Amino acid sequence: MEWGDPGFLGRGWAFPPDFDPAEGGARMVEAVEDIDQSLRILFETRPGERVMHPTYGCRIHDLVFEPMTAATARAVETAIARAILFFEARITLREVRVSFENWAEGRMSVFLDYEVERTNTRHNVVFPFYAQEGTLVTGTPVAT
Repeated sequence: MEWGDPGFLGRGWAFPPDFDPAEGGARMVEAVEDIDQSLRILFETRPGERVMHPTYGCRIHDLVFEPMTAATARAVETAIARAILFFEARITLREVRVSFENWAEGRMSVFLDYEVERTNTRHNVVFPFYAQEGTLVTGTPVAT
């Protein structure tokens, strides 16, 4: 591959998997989009979930029910930085920051600032992580 070809950064199935009904094949992503989707998969995978790769994943799920404090934020940042260090070699992490601005809704936002190794381009991604997704955390249920 040529140096200017974005394919050298990776190419793979889109996540979540999506199929083109006309062509019959899987939708593919490459370059920075592939990296962003790879990060999402990494963060959403618990270590031990992949039978053939039991160490792959991120331990943020272990912290879901911890109090939303500065210590928990630092633990999340450490878990994410460690997962990226071991499982996403295409990027250099510049900053990871956790925000509990929507704590009443059980939402934690993770802000990543990273540089793609081969191109030296910087990118940002926000990963929302819901401790209480799909549940009623405020208000009273209304009987129908």
